[in-house]
Amino acid sequence: MRNWLKANRFIDKNEWSPGSPALNPLDCHVWGAMLEKYHKLQSKPKTTDELKVALQTIWEELPQEHVNKAVANFSKGLTV
Repeated sequence: MRNWLKANRFIDKNEWSPGSPALNPLDCHVWGAMLEKYHKLQSKPKTTDELKVALQTIWEELPQEHVNKAVANFSKGLTV
């Protein structure tokens, strides 16, 4: 995923305004999909390290369509 973002000249996360949800490239499509997967976990993480592992796994298994929707919605906002 990171390679795709770099190859497509996507702006680095550190260049985004943290106070503006309208400028967040990982909008509701991605966060919502991740939250849905988190709620379906059989055993919830009990430590910060377990949470990090669980979220990394969810991110790596996230279908590309969720990222595509986020990018498409972000692109629409640029043309308005």
